[in-house]
Amino acid sequence: MSTAAAGTDRTLWGVHAEKSADPLFLNVKLIGVGWHEVGDLSELPADRDAFKTRVANTYSQMKPTAVPGNAGQLFRFVHEVKPGDLVAYPAKSDRQVHIGRIEGGYEYRPDRSPDYPHQRAVKWLKSVPRSYFTQGALYELGALLSLFQVSKYHDEYIAALEGKKPDLDEGEDETVAVVAEDVQENTRDFVIRRLAQELKGHPLTEFVAHILQAMGYRTRVSDPGPDAGVDIIAHKDELGFEPPIIKVQVKSTEGNIGGPTVSALYGHVESDEYGLLVSLGGYTAQARSFAQNKANLRLLAGDDLVDLVLEHYDQLDSKYKGLIPLKRVYIPQTIE
Repeated sequence: MSTAAAGTDRTLWGVHAEKSADPLFLNVKLIGVGWHEVGDLSELPADRDAFKTRVANTYSQMKPTAVPGNAGQLFRFVHEVKPGDLVAYPAKSDRQVHIGRIEGGYEYRPDRSPDYPHQRAVKWLKSVPRSYFTQGALYELGALLSLFQVSKYHDEYIAALEGKKPDLDEGEDETVAVVAEDVQENTRDFVIRRLAQELKGHPLTEFVAHILQAMGYRTRVSDPGPDAGVDIIAHKDELGFEPPIIKVQVKSTEGNIGGPTVSALYGHVESDEYGLLVSLGGYTAQARSFAQNKANLRLLAGDDLVDLVLEHYDQLDSKYKGLIPLKRVYIPQTIE
């Protein structure tokens, strides 16, 4: 079969594995996924619920919300991947993208590889350097899943298989801006998700106080208990006498905060003080309208809080860095 006969309508799967899998995948000519504890999946009916049950029973410590995603990858590998489908594998050892064709059905072969016992035979058709592709195509292939369907840049990989290079205007990769935006958006989503999952209620108040301390404020945090309207008092001087005094209320809800909540906080704010409401969610139009006319009142939504986290991340306590593990990376920047 010629590469041109591969066809642009052929389903293309992306697969991820550790560097140690490269000899197995490339020399033995197969792809595989882990989850070795679930056993032989050919025993199960072609039913997603059966796969969910197997995963949930095998990994009792797994969060219920994670079960469908893991079970879905296994179901796809066993039942949705078909002989004749294409597969792209970004190997770490040679930094090549290996494109091949699925040749066989599902096999459970822990004897061949205990780390990747769920396997499909592959005929590798072509190896292409990573530099051959646009940044957007590489980003899609860099998905965190072990198995996924390549869709957005499908045609680019097919073109590479047929020996065609992406058509870039004067060498400018227009997908760079998309990649940079996606990386930033994914990071912001991750920060909000971690805060929402791990810091409900008073712990979020303590975190906001810590952010304010990183910004140079001294803070006093109210005791846990019934909401008295003010969760934090922030000030610049050591004793808390010098203005400005900032009275802060913190809401861990991810929904929109309404006008009554905003006006209630403002009722605790004196004319020479400032009010700050911090929420993981957003605010209704009524709430924003109320705050717009108050020079000493500020509303911080979830995105605003993420901005502060990213700006002052280096000053955060190690326990919060452990809660929101981030590392500095460099991403491509478009040339104006």
